[in-house]
Amino acid sequence: MKGNQKIIAALNKLLAYEMTASDQYFVHAHIYDDMGLAHLYDRIFHEHQEELEHAKVLIERIIFLQGTPDLGQRLPANLSREVPAMLQHDLDMELTVAAELKALIALCEQERDYVTREKLMPLLGDTEEDHIHWLEQQLGLIKLVGLPNYLQSQTRPGHPAS
Repeated sequence: MKGNQKIIAALNKLLAYEMTASDQYFVHAHIYDDMGLAHLYDRIFHEHQEELEHAKVLIERIIFLQGTPDLGQRLPANLSREVPAMLQHDLDMELTVAAELKALIALCEQERDYVTREKLMPLLGDTEEDHIHWLEQQLGLIKLVGLPNYLQSQTRPGHPAS
């Protein structure tokens, strides 16, 4: 099916954000692992994989609309080695992705592409209700219990760094 070029372009733009988020989560997960923060590694590596699933949905839709997925585009990843900064960078990325998703959903409604809109709604749900909510919780926990206590809670007994 020949798709709307505006929607294909917006899907490719969102694909760049999702791939950047995946890259950022991937690096942060391995930093957490190196720090011995096994629980953070598990969760953030899971987020990396979910971003790849989001990218898969976008790629499949672009192909269905007879577009070409552009995997060469990325935004600069915001990386750190400080836990609060890594969580904040990931939250900032997710907030940007949520805004891009909402803009694309609005474009789909304007262009009357309701099938693409329906395919994007679960991604928005994951982004807002899972990713953003969890990251906000972690930053809130750091403020509530303090960074040392938070970091202790992210280790796993038996892990080499514990």
